Amino acid sequence: MITLDTSAIVALFVAGDRHHRDAVRCLEEVDRVTVVPAAILAEVDACLRRLLVTDACISFLEAIERGDPLLDCGDMDPPRIKGLMARHADLGLRFPDAAVVACAERNGGAVLAFDRRDLEVVALDALITLLP
Repeated sequence: MITLDTSAIVALFVAGDRHHRDAVRCLEEVDRVTVVPAAILAEVDACLRRLLVTDACISFLEAIERGDPLLDCGDMDPPRIKGLMARHADLGLRFPDAAVVACAERNGGAVLAFDRRDLEVVALDALITLLP
């Protein structure tokens, strides 16, 4: 499984995004199931609205309804999220990024992300691999 972070979802659902082709190509090459942590849905909506592509958010929600990507509720993740945020407080690691890491750790470790500043540091001691 590949866990998608907000930047990956924006890249996949906004054709004009500078990472769109890379995101699509990455998923075509690896041919694995994708999963989205429910904890990042509000962030995805905010990013898409800021880009003025509200139809992309609707397309994203329709894709979730079809099961591609899978929605991961992560109801057992709060302790891990809290631990990641505490460990990486110097980075100011935010809840959505910590939720992506916790979700990925439970689902095979792969994360598709383009906003990687914090995730690259966290990946040094978490069980995740950043794609592409």
